[in-house]
Amino acid sequence: MLLRKITLEEFGAYRGKQSLDLTVKKNKPIILIGGLNGCGKTTLLDAIQLALYGPRARCSGRGSKAYDSYLRESINRQHDPTRGSSVTLEFTVTVDGKEHYYKVIRSWHVSGKSLKEFLNVFVDEDYDNKANPSRSRQPDLNYSRLLSEGWANHVEDILPLEVASLSFFDGEKVESLADPDRAASVIESAVHSLLGVSTVQQLRTDLLALQRRQKLSDEEQHLMDKIHTQEQERASVQSELETARQKLAHRRTELIKARRTLDCLEREFEKEGGGLFERRVELEDDKKRAAERLADLRSSLVQVAAGPLPLLMMDSQLKDLRIQAKREQSAVEAGQVLDVLAERDEWLLGLLPEEAKDEVIRKLEEDRAKRSKSTSLKVDLGLPHDILSNLSVLDEVLVRDKDRAAELLTLMASATEEVDQLDRQLAGVPEQGKVEAIQEAREEQLKEFDRVQADISREEERIAELRRRREFVRAALKRAHNDFVQTKVKAEEVDRIIRYSEKARKTLDRFGEVLLQRHISRLEVAVLQSFKELMRKQGLVQDLRINTDKFALTLTDSDGEAIDPGRLSAGERQLLAISLLWGLMKVAGNRLPSVIDTPLGRLDSRHREHLVDRYFPNASDQVLLLSTDEEIDENLLGRLKKTVARAYTLVHDDTTFTTSVVEGYWWNAGAAHVA
Repeated sequence: MLLRKITLEEFGAYRGKQSLDLTVKKNKPIILIGGLNGCGKTTLLDAIQLALYGPRARCSGRGSKAYDSYLRESINRQHDPTRGSSVTLEFTVTVDGKEHYYKVIRSWHVSGKSLKEFLNVFVDEDYDNKANPSRSRQPDLNYSRLLSEGWANHVEDILPLEVASLSFFDGEKVESLADPDRAASVIESAVHSLLGVSTVQQLRTDLLALQRRQKLSDEEQHLMDKIHTQEQERASVQSELETARQKLAHRRTELIKARRTLDCLEREFEKEGGGLFERRVELEDDKKRAAERLADLRSSLVQVAAGPLPLLMMDSQLKDLRIQAKREQSAVEAGQVLDVLAERDEWLLGLLPEEAKDEVIRKLEEDRAKRSKSTSLKVDLGLPHDILSNLSVLDEVLVRDKDRAAELLTLMASATEEVDQLDRQLAGVPEQGKVEAIQEAREEQLKEFDRVQADISREEERIAELRRRREFVRAALKRAHNDFVQTKVKAEEVDRIIRYSEKARKTLDRFGEVLLQRHISRLEVAVLQSFKELMRKQGLVQDLRINTDKFALTLTDSDGEAIDPGRLSAGERQLLAISLLWGLMKVAGNRLPSVIDTPLGRLDSRHREHLVDRYFPNASDQVLLLSTDEEIDENLLGRLKKTVARAYTLVHDDTTFTTSVVEGYWWNAGAAHVA
């Protein structure tokens, strides 16, 4: 596994988007990252672990905080929490000689009172395009989604969490590994996870599980008992089915008889007028309603007759009254005109000369005489002036009442006919004594018919259920027979699997012991050699042993006496712990990156030079050093320079409390402004 790039966006003190290219070069495995205390070196180490392991990451800044609280506090304080932060880690893993490019993006933001986290994992997409731009491949979204959902398990295959603590460590805290108990735990975890011993143990466990699955105690007898039980059940179901079929046939015969008896009673009941007898109450109710409707119609007709309707019998008199009213109205109008003409004539004569008056007077008198004839009546009844309008209203009312009276008479005729018809039907209703006995017998027979029908339905349902049970038992019996045959066929195979599994387990036991002893022996040599390379006091430790039972680490001096780790100085304990990690990496083949935070704390100048010259260039194929200016100073940088592939400095702005990444180290060209 090699880290390729890490990008922090609004994470911790890192403001905005900060990226570090972590690719190494041939014979230059070191990525040097400098920063003063509080500039974000440990935050960078936490970011790598957070991207990989999420809530399981052992971040130094988390402590006992809840995961959501840690993520919430990791958002840069000057950034909008609703827009959130993200950590992107890109790395490559070689499997079966093929290199795969992973890109893990873990992001989160605040939404209301809650925090939402997102994880997206992509494999080989960007890598393929970078290596060969002509190969523009569409991302497999389904695979990416499945990989993201199962990342917690997948990352354990790449870099187990327990092993990660050996690969990513704080130089100041690594001293605790010199403690015998702590060292034993680390050695056991590393030997099992990193060196493959756990794979042998898992294989032994899987073989044992296989044996247990193959061991079927009394399986053949169990199958025989099962077959016998199912055969008995099949016979029982078949017997119950035959009985149910006989009952159903008997019930159907009873139903036919009940139907015949009921039909006879129905015919006799109808013959005696039973239909009318059953409808007697209904007919009486209908007659009552029809009589009430007839009475209502009569009442309505009386109300109409109480109005002006009888005047229809005086049609000629009304016509004469209309003529007389018109005459009297004309006479009144003519008399009014004569009075007006007299006033006009008098006015006109006053305007004429004397010689013309006689002729005009004569003409005017003739006109008035002619008009006065229309004012004379033989009979003057003195009718009121609005008699004609009243007569018109009366005509309209008479037409309306006439139509309403005709409608009521038609309805009365229909209601009368209905009452008469119901009377005739009621007259044909037989007496209760004639039909009561037949009616009771018919009702009892109807109940019997319904009971037999219900019995038939129940028997049919029972037969259907028994048929389903019979089919189920037949299928189960067939499966049991097949299982029995297969068991007989597999008996020898099962026995062979058990015997060979037992042999394989014993072989794996011996192989595991030999493999463990071999790894422990190699690890003893590697750790001792590493410790001697780093130690200033070459004769302090003569030998180093690791117990294969408890994985306890024991140091001995030149006299063969055990050395108490408490006798070692803080720097020596730190070197012992680093030697343990270095030895593990050597035995594992340097296939994991080493990320070392504060690598030279508590060490004197000679030990620092040993680490710079001997350990850092050879710790792994990729080494990330997170150092202060007092650790990798100008002198040590000169000794380390030939193995440094890239160098960065974390610059902290004390006014905004934010960190940015600048290429180059303090004493490198191009980074002078950093100091």
